Amino acid sequence: MQLRRHLLLPLALLLSPARADELEQRFATPPPEARTRVLWMWMGSNITREGITRDLEALRDAGFGGASMFSLADVTAPWGGPIRKGPTPEIIAFTDPWWLLVKHAALEAKRLGLDFGIHNCPGYESSGGNWITPEMSMQELIWSEHRVTGPLKFAEVLPQATVNPEAIQMWPDIDPLTGNAVKAVVEARRTFYRDIAALALPASGVVAREQVIDVSGRMDATGNLQWDVPAGDWIIYRFGHTTMGTRIQPAQHQAAGLECDKMNPVAVETHLNHVLEEMREHLGDLVGTAVSHLHFDSYEAGFPTWTPRMTGEFAARRGYPLTPWLATFAKRVVVSEAETARVRADFQRTVKDLYRDAYYGTAKRLTRAAGLQLSSEPYGGPWEIGEIVPQLDRPVAEFWTHKGEYRPLQEELHALVASVRILRPQPVIDAEAFTGDPSDSRWSETPAWLKRIGDQGFVQGINRMVLHHFAHQPWDPALKPGMTMGQWGTHFSQNQTWWEPGKAWVAYLNRCQALLQWGNPNSNLGFQSDNEALKATRRSMEGAELFFIANSSRNEVAVKATFAVAGSQPELWDPVRATRRDLPEFEVIDGKTVVPLTFAASESAFIVFRKSVTTKATQENFPKPATLLQLGGAWQVAFDPRWGGPAAPVTFSALTDWTTLTEPGVKYFSGTATYTQRFDVPPGLIAGVRELDLGKVNHLAKVTLNGRDLGVVWTAPWSVAVPTGLLKAADNELSIAVTNVWANRLIGDEQEPPDMLWSPGFFPGNGGYLKEFPDWFLKNERRPSKNRLTFTTWNYFTKDSPLVPSGLLGPVTLGR
Repeated sequence: MQLRRHLLLPLALLLSPARADELEQRFATPPPEARTRVLWMWMGSNITREGITRDLEALRDAGFGGASMFSLADVTAPWGGPIRKGPTPEIIAFTDPWWLLVKHAALEAKRLGLDFGIHNCPGYESSGGNWITPEMSMQELIWSEHRVTGPLKFAEVLPQATVNPEAIQMWPDIDPLTGNAVKAVVEARRTFYRDIAALALPASGVVAREQVIDVSGRMDATGNLQWDVPAGDWIIYRFGHTTMGTRIQPAQHQAAGLECDKMNPVAVETHLNHVLEEMREHLGDLVGTAVSHLHFDSYEAGFPTWTPRMTGEFAARRGYPLTPWLATFAKRVVVSEAETARVRADFQRTVKDLYRDAYYGTAKRLTRAAGLQLSSEPYGGPWEIGEIVPQLDRPVAEFWTHKGEYRPLQEELHALVASVRILRPQPVIDAEAFTGDPSDSRWSETPAWLKRIGDQGFVQGINRMVLHHFAHQPWDPALKPGMTMGQWGTHFSQNQTWWEPGKAWVAYLNRCQALLQWGNPNSNLGFQSDNEALKATRRSMEGAELFFIANSSRNEVAVKATFAVAGSQPELWDPVRATRRDLPEFEVIDGKTVVPLTFAASESAFIVFRKSVTTKATQENFPKPATLLQLGGAWQVAFDPRWGGPAAPVTFSALTDWTTLTEPGVKYFSGTATYTQRFDVPPGLIAGVRELDLGKVNHLAKVTLNGRDLGVVWTAPWSVAVPTGLLKAADNELSIAVTNVWANRLIGDEQEPPDMLWSPGFFPGNGGYLKEFPDWFLKNERRPSKNRLTFTTWNYFTKDSPLVPSGLLGPVTLGR
């Protein structure tokens, strides 16, 4: 193997100046379509105009691009639950007072230049409401059996099948009177019934096709059957259907209703026409302008076994009648086991066809006619993902922060990404991002913790995050952390302790998404390294190659990475610091470029090939840092007294975890505390200083040196660049504003007497929700437990819950 440094191949990969400028511009200023979105949760009747404006202005100011709004119950646990004594009980989803607030939100989103859409029904699951009748709801195939022995003249009423009146659905309901989780009884499962057919079969054994006798024509509407029974033992089956009773969830009790029949285009039209007509009536020409999309969330509505059009659709799509084979649903074998299995497979294929055509096809037609885009998480239901994606304007994936790890619906994600890439040359693939279990996300999540998880989503093809969740904050901004979605995280809102410094993380997401939406996905990854922790994805356009590489481990990784590109200068674009630089050290080996790379824990970068070689290998790509000066001595730390901090600054003789101290105002502090120190630098070292390294930080830090803002440090390598000429020989002033998470102050409040009533959650260890709004809250009075500082609707903690390590632990060093 011959090695030659900086070998130039005959065909250099060159970008036109215009295209190069576009790429750099996207990185510097991500366009609107690249900006992160949120799932905006309106919780029950707790909605205000002022809160809507604050929410949307906070999103705009933080660099977000828009929101998809859901209207849920007061809390989700995961089913919808009420909080009693709400201050505005008249606000019910999809009623006039609610629509007035939606209009205000749409107007505000338009004013602020934000993308705005709504979920297609109350709750997040799935498509329906109290306007759906039992006949238009999801249906269950049912049957009764009547045994007879012939020969005889049969003249009796065949009994209708009866079913358990409880709804068929994933989650129970919460009784609004008792607060208990109950299985919903749907009266229509007792009263609604429609016949399909009556069939007679020999009472046992495998049945020949001709032995299935259709006696439907001999039965009247009351079920009275007149039939001459042949000799032998027979079973007469009366097949019919009733509503599954499946209800939308987790909606307000007053807004709840039946799921529509998704295999019946008339039922889907009934649902969507109701919603769209309400939108037109209340929002007017904002529909299709200020309101851009209608969203359908991940499917959890269950698997229906019938629809009124099934027999006709089956015959038209499969080429033979279904009726003689209905007995296979009653676990009878007709013709043979193999033939019975084939028919059942044909039935399931017809179900998939109908979900594709009747549900998504109708949704596509009606939303586009209304000038709206169709947004959906197209998985979880009885369909083929690849058949649904072509009908969507906004395909949406999903991933969770399960046990601190990236957890997508793996097969579904791969199918979605593959389908989108086939159908669209430059696809935007949204993802419901960072959905958190209560064991993971209890006001303890941080951008650094989230980054590693999100990067793995980027690698797998996602290129626009839609954060789950951003709960609407209707009340006075002093009431923090405020409204939650119940037990679920991750908690994003302007009430987060780290909302302001966390804007640096949002900027990171936007930069990544701007480049990951550029060009075309390249299925020939062309990237190799000897460390499996490095994950990569590739995009290409007109000779330019972008590789996004993420270190999925919590350790530093140093490798020689091989790229299937030659003849171009490798560049490193750092989406955390928004910097670009050439990588001078590389080799071309057998037409591939080998580049030494070093990644800090959970670090990521773009390696870009777009221009001819311009640099010489005069230095290493990642020279090892050298510490020139460690900042010892005391720090003055000013805590915010509004959140229990000491009134005067505290002297830290050494950098210490706040939670190890005895002072309650420090031990239980949540928010931002500012460290300051003055220091001198030996004149001989000043010129060599390039970096200020903060060491260990819990959890974000804004750095100011000699009055100059050096930015926010929120992830590894936990350092900032020091501009040349900023340092002085004497009396440098360093300020580090450190922000931790809410958990500690919430635990600190649990040391105080209670002044709110709580209902237990329904999963042990996950906390509980506010039982009712307290009188002091409703009357805007001073709260009885005067040392309690926080207010929220879900409580994860007791007084003995473990605290989260917090503060600047260092060491803080100057180096090069």
